[in-house]
Amino acid sequence: MYESLNLSKEQSLSQQHSQPSPSLPRSNAMPTTSVSHAASPAESVFSYANEAIIITDAENRVVEVNPAFCELTGIKQGDVQGKTPEAFSILPLDDSRTTRLMREELQLRDRSKSQVSYRSHDGQFYPGMMSINRVRNELGEIDHHVIVLADLSAIPAHARHLNREVYFDALTGLPNLQLLTQLIQESMQHAEAKQLPLAVCSLDIDFFKNINDRLGSTVGDVLLSSFSQRISHLLFGDDVLARVGGDEFVLLLHHGVDDDFFEKLLGSIRQPMMIEGQSVHLTASLGVTLYPNDRVQGDVLLRHANQAMYRAKQRGRDTFHLFDPNHDRLLQVRHEQRQRFIDALTHNELCLYYQPQVDMRSGKVVGLEALIRWQHPEDGLLAPGQFLPIIDTTPLEVDLGEWVIERALRQLSEWQVQGIALPINVNISPTHLLVSDFSQRLGELLARYPDVPPAMLKLEVLESAAMHDIQAALQNMARCQSLGVSFAIDDFGTGFSSLTHLRQLPVSLIKIDQSFVRDMLTDQDDMAIVESVIYMANRFKRPMLAEGVETLDHAKALMALGCDLAQGYGIARPMPAESLPTWLANWPSREEWSSLALADN
Repeated sequence: MYESLNLSKEQSLSQQHSQPSPSLPRSNAMPTTSVSHAASPAESVFSYANEAIIITDAENRVVEVNPAFCELTGIKQGDVQGKTPEAFSILPLDDSRTTRLMREELQLRDRSKSQVSYRSHDGQFYPGMMSINRVRNELGEIDHHVIVLADLSAIPAHARHLNREVYFDALTGLPNLQLLTQLIQESMQHAEAKQLPLAVCSLDIDFFKNINDRLGSTVGDVLLSSFSQRISHLLFGDDVLARVGGDEFVLLLHHGVDDDFFEKLLGSIRQPMMIEGQSVHLTASLGVTLYPNDRVQGDVLLRHANQAMYRAKQRGRDTFHLFDPNHDRLLQVRHEQRQRFIDALTHNELCLYYQPQVDMRSGKVVGLEALIRWQHPEDGLLAPGQFLPIIDTTPLEVDLGEWVIERALRQLSEWQVQGIALPINVNISPTHLLVSDFSQRLGELLARYPDVPPAMLKLEVLESAAMHDIQAALQNMARCQSLGVSFAIDDFGTGFSSLTHLRQLPVSLIKIDQSFVRDMLTDQDDMAIVESVIYMANRFKRPMLAEGVETLDHAKALMALGCDLAQGYGIARPMPAESLPTWLANWPSREEWSSLALADN
């Protein structure tokens, strides 16, 4: 993001992006500096910057400090002139290892950044962020250093007297999760005030456990410290890096919140690291959410960043993923819809409608198909297409499937008392069919209605259902057949490898999809498909039933091709259970259909 810095750049950015600490008491005896109108912009920034700025010579001895330094520490310039920063208690937050790593990084990049403790004018030690930048002359020799010390002001005043272990990670010296939650809130306020975006980033080292197991925890700790130093070098100003878990880090970024920076960050991580004489290669997965585009509370921002990070891992790791609030809102809507469907299932808002199936050649009613409906209290009667997509491929498909089977068995039991003995076809989703205990659960449901012969229940499965796991499908279907339940293939001709399925699957009925039947009289392609399906079914000696039969012309064409069984609006629309007895009583009087059967006989 920022490859090199000089004095003017460091100072100007400090003035643009930093704020004075609201909670740290300031000395009343603040030195003042008069700036003439002739002063350069750099000199003005040096004098008025909110961060403490220290300029040291090539040997790192203090040449000059700005008024903010004197205000922050309570130390006069004359008291630090010619001394090194260590002499006035700017200390790393952990052991000498941090100091060594910082110096090594400075040798490589002319820039270092780390969490430190500094002694304030009240004698207390407070956390800060220190960046050191080497400035070289035209010959490439070190001329001086620019040290910027920023107060980490997120700790509340009442907590400043607590040990720093409460707020900082002992290994890396970075803010921990407890401090991070406060830093997020302040960063959100800063972003609002400055009209800048805030990127909350969740960073997780890929396969770190494997590395830690292979190299040992001691080397792993050194690796994490070095890793945190490398990441810190890419941050600037009021950006924050925190460690919230073993190999889990969080970044709060006010600067460079774009794809280029994230690519640069991941590229830097890929560079090998020398740890205890070993070259270690790392990659990381990064999840990012942007505030205020993602306008939620701080804890939710962090959760969204974590979600995005896991998505990056799913995409193959060593990449970043940007959280999409719009997509999340869609997921939330979908979650609410599914919850509402669960309520409908629990509160008996669902019901079954039944569509008759007839033998056109004999005129007899041979069965019924059970079709789900939702009697919604506000929206009225809803068709399956209005609510089934929200539970597609979810466990709710299994719950609904069992409900439909149980309700169909109950209806068969009630109809038997009324003298109605028609088998019911029930649709089963691929998700439900492939459940390992499907046949066991079916047996338990059948046992609840011992007066209903299992042969009165027929399960319809989509042709494509078997594509998921043909062996599991065959095993479950065979177990169900042993219970006395038969199968039909629904929407035949719309899937793949139809001939293979026809040969392998133990089905007693093939249903020709209505999308072909409906237009077969006007569309030559649809007619050809219907002819082919009927031909295949006859060759394999499987009964077939045509869906979508809307007119007598459809019926005549199908019978001419060799298909006798049919259902569709021309015969009957789906109806509630209580309407079926009346329809059955009236069916023989439907002269057009009766005449069709008589004419054929």
